[in-house]
Amino acid sequence: MKIVRFILLIAHVGILMLLSAMLLNDYISPKTFSWLNLLSLGFPILMVAYIMLTMMWIVLWKKRAIVFLLFGLLFFNATIRWVNYTPVNKKTPDVKIMSFNIKAGKYGQDEIQQYISRCNPDIVLLQECSDVSYFKGFPEKKANAVVSILSKYKIISQKELIENEIGNGDSENAYATQNDIEIKGNIYRIINVHLQSYYFEKENLKLNGNEQEDKLKVKNVLGRLLSTFKIHQEQVELIRKAAEKSPYPVIVAGDFNAVPNSYEYYHIAGYLKDAFVEAGRGSGTSFHDYKFPIRIDYIFTSKNIEAVTYHVDRSVNLSDHDPVLATFRLNAKNSQN
Repeated sequence: MKIVRFILLIAHVGILMLLSAMLLNDYISPKTFSWLNLLSLGFPILMVAYIMLTMMWIVLWKKRAIVFLLFGLLFFNATIRWVNYTPVNKKTPDVKIMSFNIKAGKYGQDEIQQYISRCNPDIVLLQECSDVSYFKGFPEKKANAVVSILSKYKIISQKELIENEIGNGDSENAYATQNDIEIKGNIYRIINVHLQSYYFEKENLKLNGNEQEDKLKVKNVLGRLLSTFKIHQEQVELIRKAAEKSPYPVIVAGDFNAVPNSYEYYHIAGYLKDAFVEAGRGSGTSFHDYKFPIRIDYIFTSKNIEAVTYHVDRSVNLSDHDPVLATFRLNAKNSQN
C-alpha cells in the first residue's frame, strides 16, 4: 500500500509541475519554446487528475493534502477560463453580440439565418463565411474571404488585419478584420478573428495499433501543432497591436483555434477582458467536432465595456462550433480605458 501511495504522490507532484509549466505560456512565446503550449491543450485532464488526487489525500487524512490544496489555488484563474459561475448581472445591456463560426453554411444556410433572426443580435461576427447575401434584418453587411460581419449599426470603416499571408505561407484560412462601428453616438472598434486552423483529419487522430503508422501519426500531429503555434504568435501580435493602438473601445471576437491558458489566450487576455470570465456560467467549451469538447471561441473587450451575460448555445447543431452570444453595457467614451 505504501508503494502505491508513493507512486501516486510522484504522479501528483508531476501533474503539479506540468500545470505550473503551463502558466509560463504567459511569458514564453511559441517561437522560443512551442512545447509549453501543448500543456494548455491537456489542462482539463491534468486539472481533473490533480483535484481527484488532492481529494484522495484529504480522505486519507494526509497532511500533504493541505500543501496540494494551497498549490491548487495557483490554478483558480486557469480553471474559470474553462468553467465559470458568475453571479447573475441584472443590469440592462446596451448591445448584444454574437460570434459564430458557421463552417461555410454547410449545416444549412436557411437554418443559420433563421437561428440568428431568433436570437436578434445587434452585431454578428461570422467566421468561415464569405457570403452574407442570405442574411436578413441587418442594414450593414460586409463579407471577406473568411470572416464577415452583420450589423444593425453603421459600419464607418473596415480594415483587413490578417489576409492569408502571415508566417510561412500556410495561413490560407487565417483572417481578421477591424471594423469601426458607431453605436449610440460612440465609435467602437470591433475585430473579427479567425486564426490559422490545424487542418487535422479525424482519421489522422485515431491510432490503429500499427506501431509504425501510429508513430507517424503522432509525429505529424505534433509537428502540425507546434508549427501552427508559431504562426498564431504572429497573428495574435497583429491583433493585439491593433487593439492597443485603437483610439476607441475595443471588442475582439471570433475563432482563435487556441484554448484558454495558451500563449494566444494570454497575449490577448493580458490586454483585454475575457467576457466569459466576467459573465459566463457553466462550461465555456464551444467546439464539439471531436469527442473532447474544447473552448476556442471568445469575446474579449476593453476594460470599460462591461459584460452582462455570456452564453454558449449548445441547443442547436448548425456547425462544428457552438454560437457564442454576449450582452454588454457600453459605459465608455471614445477611449480604451
